[in-house]
Amino acid sequence: MEPGRQEPTRHEIGNRTYIVADVAPLDVDGVRTVEVGTVLWLVGFVGLLPFYGTLAESGRTWWLWTCLAGFGLGLFGLDHCRRRRNARRDGAEPA
Repeated sequence: MEPGRQEPTRHEIGNRTYIVADVAPLDVDGVRTVEVGTVLWLVGFVGLLPFYGTLAESGRTWWLWTCLAGFGLGLFGLDHCRRRRNARRDGAEPA
C-alpha cells in the first residue's frame, strides 16, 4: 500500500466479501459514441452504393436508405450531445 492512499471499502454479505474502490466516475457525454455510430452508418451507405442494382433487383433498396437515415439522425444526435456537453461544461442546465 502506497502512503497517502486509502484502503478500499470492504462489504461482507453472507460468505462473500466485496471490495469497492473509491474511483471517480467517468464523465461520459456520449459525443464520441454518437460520432462513431454516425460514421459507421455513413460507411454502410457508401459500402452499399456499388450494389444498388443488385439491391433494387432483390427489393432491398431499403438497406441503403436505412443507412442514409441512420447517418442523418446521427448528425442530429451529435448536435444534441455536443450542446448538452457544452451546457454541462458551462454549468447551465440543458434546455
